[in-house]
Amino acid sequence: MARADTLARARTLDHPELAYLLRFSTADGVRDLELTWAELARDTEWATARLRQHGLAAGQRALLTASGFEGFWGLAVVGALRALKVPYGIAEAMGWDHRRTAVFHRELTPHAVIGLSAQTLEGLSGSADIGEMFRSTPVVLARPAAVPVLRAAGVTASVISAVGPALALECPERKGAHVNAAEWRFGERDGQLTVAAGERRTSHLPETPLGITGRLVAGRCGCGSDDPRVLLAEAN
Repeated sequence: MARADTLARARTLDHPELAYLLRFSTADGVRDLELTWAELARDTEWATARLRQHGLAAGQRALLTASGFEGFWGLAVVGALRALKVPYGIAEAMGWDHRRTAVFHRELTPHAVIGLSAQTLEGLSGSADIGEMFRSTPVVLARPAAVPVLRAAGVTASVISAVGPALALECPERKGAHVNAAEWRFGERDGQLTVAAGERRTSHLPETPLGITGRLVAGRCGCGSDDPRVLLAEAN
């Protein structure tokens, strides 16, 4: 039986609703939530729309740096790249794997680099000029701590980050990272972000302080999205 036949057969089988156990940090410790296949599909659809805003399209290439425990948003981004028909390579986001990032960047000449971490940049800076390496990459989506480093080097970087159980992704306007208002209810209390699960999420999550310093911006963005934006202090 060919692989395509095997996959087609597998899709007809029953499978549990649970896709992933989502673990995230809060101001009071670690919290677990269940992520269903239906929720993952909606998260993927949202991420697809956000990446499409950055001009990603079929035939372009991407480099994703992520860790295995980040699957709850990494799976959505991978699904988005597949939906957009964008081939991709994956490197570990930890600093010890920075050489893989360098090789993929050189060999793929990606249109987008997604998930760059400060640890990866620190590793790369020992043997490469960060600005020279990434200034010519059309789309650079980096984690909050990496964004100031990249911008100081002349790289037009936007934010991508897990914010509690949600993915925050900055649009080309670069005026804060959007969060999915259809799935999550974000707030701000004493300069700290809070989150609660929306009505469509299976796992109940009351308003929860995240211990993340930042501001919430409501209202329509210049990109046309009505999703709120988080301004993360670490990214500035």
